Amino acid sequence: MNKKKEWISLILGFIGTMIALIGVRAFNINVLYRLSMASRMISAIEIYFLIALVPVIIMVVTKDRFKDYGFSKEKVPMQILTGILLALGMSLILTVIPHLAGYGYYVSTFSVYNEWWRYLYELVYDICAIALVEEFVFRGFIYTKVKNIFGGDIQAVVISSILFGLFHIFNGNVYQVIVTGLIGALLCVCRLKIKNCSTLSLIIAHGLYDFLIVVFTAVFM
Repeated sequence: MNKKKEWISLILGFIGTMIALIGVRAFNINVLYRLSMASRMISAIEIYFLIALVPVIIMVVTKDRFKDYGFSKEKVPMQILTGILLALGMSLILTVIPHLAGYGYYVSTFSVYNEWWRYLYELVYDICAIALVEEFVFRGFIYTKVKNIFGGDIQAVVISSILFGLFHIFNGNVYQVIVTGLIGALLCVCRLKIKNCSTLSLIIAHGLYDFLIVVFTAVFM
């Protein structure tokens, strides 16, 4: 395996991801909320896929396969169930318990909706945009490239999780970067250690976990 090519892929992939993130944020701030509700809902999902554009291009050029990034065709229902159970466990530990202990402020989104369809859209957006893109890029593409370079899962867990934390640096505080990085590490370990836990499982777990943060915000706040 040519490590130089893997290094180039990793660096270009992450830089491309960050540049795309800046573009997505600029679009959301300056354009998105000028659109009609229907156009806004569709555009928010479509624009987020730009974040994965460079890694996808690199994947095609290097002839990587989805299975190289932790996807599998085997036991798909079990992969989905594993993702759901993982999301429920994460929500209990990282969201529900903090709310019950009086620390809900730190684990809330402060987005409370009055219409049921907004929650349905939030679920679709969290899984089909946020989770799909971020898990493909960080637990798929970047994890694989780092492992190919250094030859070990530990390095891949650490570096991909640090980069995942840095991906959230525009959210405004170091706390968010650290917590997100730790959650990224947790997801990596789950894929390594839990049977039938694939990248698809992590997409389900990540998206459903994010959605449940919104749900529990409405319940507790």
